[in-house]
Amino acid sequence: MPRLSVNVDHVATLREARKVKEPDPAAAALLAELGGAEGITIHLRQDRRHIQPRDLDLLRMMIHTKLNLEMGTSEEIVKIALKTKPDLATLVPEKETEITTEGGLDLSQEDPRLKEVISLLHQMEIPVSLFINPTPNSVRK
Repeated sequence: MPRLSVNVDHVATLREARKVKEPDPAAAALLAELGGAEGITIHLRQDRRHIQPRDLDLLRMMIHTKLNLEMGTSEEIVKIALKTKPDLATLVPEKETEITTEGGLDLSQEDPRLKEVISLLHQMEIPVSLFINPTPNSVRK
């Protein structure tokens, strides 16, 4: 597991807000690697708010360290992850109204979709981590 993984989502946020081609998350990722990062983290959201599929494809080809893909459990995003094969998939909750991820998964209730997605990712030998709420019930599961 990398000791330092740099998240380049906000580089993409700036680009998308300005509706231009720069700054480029892939360029930022390469600079982070040159600076000693052992991993790059991105969140491909269902609404494509910042990171775009093209960014994911470029990063998968370009970076020399570990790629951590933060993702929701929608069918579309899971298909992209299975095709891209990140070094790690981190499952996170997504809400349309949030500007950035506001909290972790609530594991106090059974979630068949979450189990299904974990199984699909494991079948492709993609390690999975969960971004969870720090509640006793979630941590125990």
